[in-house]
Amino acid sequence: MKEELLQRKIIHVDMDAFYASVEQLDNPELRGKPVAVGGNFKRGVVSAASYEARKFGVRSAMSSVIALQNCPELIFVNSNFKRYHEVSDQIRKIFYEFTDKVEPLSLDEAYLDVTQNKKGIPSATLIAEEIRKKIKEKTGLNASAGISINKFIAKVASDINKPNGQKTVPPSEVLEFLEQLDIKKFYGVGKVTVKKMYRLGIFTGKDLKLKSEEFLNTHFGKSGRFYYHVVRGTHFSEVKSSRTRKSLAAERTFSENITSEIFMIKKLEDIAKEVEKRLKKSKVAGKTVTLKIKYSDFTLQTRSKTLAYYISDKDIIVETVKDLLFQSGMKNSVRLLGISLSNLNTDKGKPTKEKVVAVQLKFEF
Repeated sequence: MKEELLQRKIIHVDMDAFYASVEQLDNPELRGKPVAVGGNFKRGVVSAASYEARKFGVRSAMSSVIALQNCPELIFVNSNFKRYHEVSDQIRKIFYEFTDKVEPLSLDEAYLDVTQNKKGIPSATLIAEEIRKKIKEKTGLNASAGISINKFIAKVASDINKPNGQKTVPPSEVLEFLEQLDIKKFYGVGKVTVKKMYRLGIFTGKDLKLKSEEFLNTHFGKSGRFYYHVVRGTHFSEVKSSRTRKSLAAERTFSENITSEIFMIKKLEDIAKEVEKRLKKSKVAGKTVTLKIKYSDFTLQTRSKTLAYYISDKDIIVETVKDLLFQSGMKNSVRLLGISLSNLNTDKGKPTKEKVVAVQLKFEF
């Protein structure tokens, strides 16, 4: 890497309430109503919530029972990942009209490096506007975007004017933007870390910037160095057009709790079949098989076994998870089972450390 990098133009595109919005798009009767994808009125977990539901405090990963208490008019719909993948593919095709440097984070968000773009448009702000317009025309869905000099700031900025908006943080405004930012809005700073920072008197980016790297390392370990540099605008992780998969998994939440191990094996066979399908689609295999068990009291247990060879066949996966299932007696009835394969044959070792360089504040944005 050169000692000095050209100032980059990074866009983070984030679809607005993607799963729920697709459901509302396909079913006009759901439009304007509070919708939760996943779960049901008795049990389960919300995978996604429409903005109408979010007004009542309904959030992803929330128990559907609590979600219904918050919003009695909440409408539950089953997830349709085949449809979500279809729409996601349409959106990514739009990204590639502008640049090949696209790093998908999930079905509904991605980073784009448009420093050098296929259309020769000098303004990243205008590119983001055109991308969002094309997404609306092609899919009928709204997208938000953040635009800045690196992935971290672009990610943070994409939340500023949600839904259906965008925020540009040009080079000349980066430091001021970060100093004024509430610490809980820093990407990568979770709820537990926020509370810890509050106890240390860190409430804004400016407060964070006043702390030495040594202080941050002492209180936050390896993350301290990250916090020290990002608040100064020095985050130069490149947009990676091909992300190496670290694991592949599938899981099922059951409408009724399971107590029979024989019935569990039948469910695990179905899950293993799905894992095999995903492995073959991704053209990968793995050595480490992990069984995930969530009990009716919501406690979680995982058991893993690493084989001497790579596998992708469902029959071998099933035999391995059977061994894991019978390692010890079940502590309670089961509400969820999952299987994951890691230690994949795509792993190529740990990446090298990135060189931290100074921010250059010269660039038309």
